[in-house]
Order: sequence, then C-alpha cells, then structure tokens
Amino acid sequence: MNQPTLKTAYQEQIVPELTKSRGYKNLLEVPKLEKIVLNSGVGTSKDKNVLNDVAKDFALITGQKPIITYARKSISNFKLREGMPVGVKITLRGNQMWEFMYRLITVALPLIRDFRGISPKLDGRGNYSLGIADHTIFPEINVDTHKYTIGLDACIVTTAKTDEEGIELLTLLGMPFRRRLAAA
Repeated sequence: MNQPTLKTAYQEQIVPELTKSRGYKNLLEVPKLEKIVLNSGVGTSKDKNVLNDVAKDFALITGQKPIITYARKSISNFKLREGMPVGVKITLRGNQMWEFMYRLITVALPLIRDFRGISPKLDGRGNYSLGIADHTIFPEINVDTHKYTIGLDACIVTTAKTDEEGIELLTLLGMPFRRRLAAA
C-alpha cells in the first residue's frame, strides 16, 4: 500500500523545516500527529435508523467502523435512559489518520459555505478541536439521499508541547487558519 501524500510531505519537508526553525536536536522532539478523534452525538432519537445512518456515514468518511456511544446516566428532562445509544465516535491512527487529514484540508474544508479559515486557537497543549456543522461537506456523502445533516467534532491530537508548536505544525500541514488581526 502506498504511503499517504500528507505523511510523505511531513517526513520529507515538514520535519526538516521544523527541526531547522525550532532547533530540535533529536527527530523524536519534532511534533507530529498522534491521532484524530471524530465524535458525533445524535441525541435521543425516536427513529432508530438515524443512528445507523450516521454510523454508515462515518464509515464512508473515514474508512473505519465507528463505535456507538451510550448514555452513562439517565436524564428525565431529555427523555434519556442509561444505556441508550446517543452517538458515534472513531479514533483514527496511522495511514487512515493521514488520509483523513489530507481530505479534510484539501477537499472538505474548502467546500464549507462562506469559508474564511478556521480559528487559530488550540487547547494549551498543542491539540486542536474543530467543529463541523454539516457532514455533507465530505465528498463520500451523497447529499441527495439524506433527509438531515449532522454535525461532528474532530479533535486533532499532536505531540506538540505548546500551542505555538501545534500551530506551526498544523500550518505546515496546510490547515487554513484565519489570520490574527494585529492589535491597533
């Protein structure tokens, strides 16, 4: 199997550039992608097919079967009972992670309507969380066959120690961050 395009670019171009700009003495110090976790909560749906459709869509988007998540406790206001299925999640690692990241950056994000870039804020430890309001931006999903759209959360976990390292890594990978406005 061929190596993903983004992984090749990371190894051949981004690692040397980060090593040079940050002055890393060891290649293991260079930040890298560790995993991408995708999560979607569909809530307490009366229609059982919704959760199955969401699971199929996640499998199409990622090429991996999702795990169904269940409610941990009952909440009467939401008509939620402990053990009811409430969403799906997937953890991507290895080549599937690199392929998904490449498709997210080059195909899916540019298809968002009125897209001006994503927020350049990380969690303080070099990890990035991205909310996507509509899952039909991915080309694997046929818009005509869906009665509804779902949102999903993507958490991109890196080995970066600081937000600056994480931003630099993700920028070099091609993440389209919004420009920070200079203080006037």
